[in-house]
Amino acid sequence: MTLTGRFVRLEPLHADHHAALCEAGRDESTFRWYPFPVAGDAPMRAFIELALLEQSRGEALPFVIRTQHDDAIVGSTRFGAIVAPHRRAEIGWTWLSPDVRRTPVNTECKWLLLRHGFESLGYQRIEFKTDSLNAPSRAALARIGAVEEGTFRNHMVVDGGRRVRHSVYFSIVREEWPAVRADLEQQLSRPFSFVVPEQVS
Repeated sequence: MTLTGRFVRLEPLHADHHAALCEAGRDESTFRWYPFPVAGDAPMRAFIELALLEQSRGEALPFVIRTQHDDAIVGSTRFGAIVAPHRRAEIGWTWLSPDVRRTPVNTECKWLLLRHGFESLGYQRIEFKTDSLNAPSRAALARIGAVEEGTFRNHMVVDGGRRVRHSVYFSIVREEWPAVRADLEQQLSRPFSFVVPEQVS
């Protein structure tokens, strides 16, 4: 299923997206907070293969992020850690090319996934996690209405084994979704255009 918004489309991830994702993920800052390598031909192929394997097990729904104004693939996101009997999942594994950071792209991705999760898939809880040192991510999750629940200490070994990461967990539950949806829709209604008007000489 493709999820379509004003600024982006979330399209199901396929193996043939490899080249476009490699191009979108060329900037070295893109994966600064990722716990494992993704940039480059082989790591990106492994990233895609694992996502599709988890999808085949019913544990994930991975997407590529495509901007509406130019049809470019600018990153990836997904539902993961799906536990169907308990009607919960995690939104994460999200990364964006530098060109679309500080635009409505990430906010609309979250809105599309949350709406699909709560209103189509019947989830009761959608969670998020981020590196405790990743202040921008923590602020962004708070801004979309996610509630910070606590920290999993010594949760992951990252940076090639050089650091032990603490992960901060956030969530939105079904009862909170109407208010969160209204706030996100208000944020997304603000004027924004990717097209810079030509200067009149």
